[in-house]
Amino acid sequence: MSVKIKNEQAIEKMRVAGKLLAAIFEDIQLRVKEGISTAELDAFIEKELEKKQFVSQSKGYHGYRHVSCISVNDVVVHGVPADQVILQQGDVVSVDVCAAWQGYCADMARCYIIGEKGNEQKEHLVSVAQQALDKGIQQAVVGKRVFDISAAIQQYVEKHNYGIVRDFAGHGIGKKMHEEPDVPNYGVPGTGMRLKAGMVFAIEPMITKGSYEIDIDRDGWTARTKDRSLAAHVEDTVLITDQGPEILTRPSK
Repeated sequence: MSVKIKNEQAIEKMRVAGKLLAAIFEDIQLRVKEGISTAELDAFIEKELEKKQFVSQSKGYHGYRHVSCISVNDVVVHGVPADQVILQQGDVVSVDVCAAWQGYCADMARCYIIGEKGNEQKEHLVSVAQQALDKGIQQAVVGKRVFDISAAIQQYVEKHNYGIVRDFAGHGIGKKMHEEPDVPNYGVPGTGMRLKAGMVFAIEPMITKGSYEIDIDRDGWTARTKDRSLAAHVEDTVLITDQGPEILTRPSK
């Protein structure tokens, strides 16, 4: 397995890519509202990517026609934007975008609840996904191993009695959207490849309210929970440094 260690020039470009993509997500958050179709939301994201001189990494990927994946309720990942999918009050919506700036990628996903405040079950699901991501990132440290990230995510999710999806994984990232290694969301701590400074990973827990098993729709993309329970997906692009993990896709405060 050849895992690319990024040099300073590559890292700087990935920092810019991450910061610009995080800024787009701040605008996405304002538009994820009741009444908008997922196709409209995708068209907005496409314009924003163009303004910031991004090249979408999903549009054209194995024939995929959109710049984002927008997954609603029981869709875990790879929800295909469509005019007929109109966001409703209470929907749980994950938006996932990967794009390259000057040849280097940033990959990011966030999960939103439409309009509804005080639905503790949905809020808890989304919160656990986000916190599981943070737990995984805390393990992205020089000298640790890939499955330390995986195990931290799995343990946190299962502690809260949610399912952790096995069919998809996080991944290395750089000039390509998907590089080695895979970063699963479950695994045995202390195993897997040793982590080194300059590695960059997209870490992305996908969790479900019920079983972790999934079905793929006839479109060949949309991945749903087999039991049709709610799902949540979040993702950040993370650089491993000698000083600890640096999250490239969170806006600098």
